Amino acid sequence: MRGWKVWMQGLAVLALLNPGYAQVPASKMRQSLGKLEGQLNILAWPGYIERGQSDPNYDWVTPFEKATGCKVNVKVFASSDEAVALMNQGGYDLVTASGDATLRLIYGNKVQPVNYKLVPSTAKLDKRLRNGPWYVVNGVPYGVPYQWGPNVLAYNTKVFPTPPTSWKVVFEETILPDGKSNKGRVQAYYGPIYVADAALYLMKTRPDLGIKDPYELNEKQYQAVLGLLRQQRKIVQRYWSDANQQVQDFINEGVVAAPSWPFQVNTLKAGNHPVSSTIPKEGATGWADTTMMHVDAKNPNCAYKWLEWSLNPKVQGDIAAWFGSNPVVPEGCTASALLGKEGCAANGFNDFDKIYFWKTPVANCKTQGQCVPYSRWVKDYIAIQGGK
Repeated sequence: MRGWKVWMQGLAVLALLNPGYAQVPASKMRQSLGKLEGQLNILAWPGYIERGQSDPNYDWVTPFEKATGCKVNVKVFASSDEAVALMNQGGYDLVTASGDATLRLIYGNKVQPVNYKLVPSTAKLDKRLRNGPWYVVNGVPYGVPYQWGPNVLAYNTKVFPTPPTSWKVVFEETILPDGKSNKGRVQAYYGPIYVADAALYLMKTRPDLGIKDPYELNEKQYQAVLGLLRQQRKIVQRYWSDANQQVQDFINEGVVAAPSWPFQVNTLKAGNHPVSSTIPKEGATGWADTTMMHVDAKNPNCAYKWLEWSLNPKVQGDIAAWFGSNPVVPEGCTASALLGKEGCAANGFNDFDKIYFWKTPVANCKTQGQCVPYSRWVKDYIAIQGGK
């Protein structure tokens, strides 16, 4: 099964962690910048680092290269577990890590703290993102915020004349508005963090379970979530991992509803395909992504230059316009002609408090004291996808 090796490598890193994240690994913070190395190697989510190859209007790499002489090399990853595994292997300077990977990287001693004095534009960061517990530990930032947004429900507008109101359409077998079953026509995300989406659905539809946080589940709650995921397995067409593949699945494979990212939805809309997205009544999980520097980065000076460049308001707005996400610098909402005046509102900039942002599930949790850790999520979700 695709992803098995990646998940196992992720578990190897996870095994290094104290379940309660009690101590921060010792790591030196750079105090000054030196000569630029001439290159930069970045691990990124699809659509995050663009140089105009997909659309010449979207290019925030070429201007950076011209200004600094640092040639940018990008490797795209499909899941947080893959990102962790690749960072564990080494050879990369930066990674755009989501909240379900950041603490694993910090406590696995794979990333170094960032000196904000060397990244002056951090003073412009959205106050809601400053000191985020997914990248700041004991007051020390292990990265710079990059973008944030929700995991949306993408749907075919011909099948759904009006937006679906519940995640039920991807979790339970049901008859859709076109009079046909959803069996074989919906998808689920292949990463184990998707367990939280099922937990969120039950948190809203099964209040008797007492779920307070979709990332903090006791054994009883967890078993109920696994039951829902096993039920979902019977109707899923594919567990998607590749954003571009999901785009093709909506076009060619009869997929009509799926958890997705704004990137896929925007791509489909740009191709005039009948697809839109919504956040159902149960709410949504989401991601607040952070650019983090490898503890052994070979090009740290170019990396720091990129961290500063990435916070340029126009760059932030252009990224948000391309990906369908939100700038981490509020000025980005008005600095990009590509994003437009209403772009941030359309992308959910005002819905920050409604999103349950990805984070790594740990054994010593706040809401229950003792919770099912991520290692269990990984093993059990692999088994479910295999039909067990």
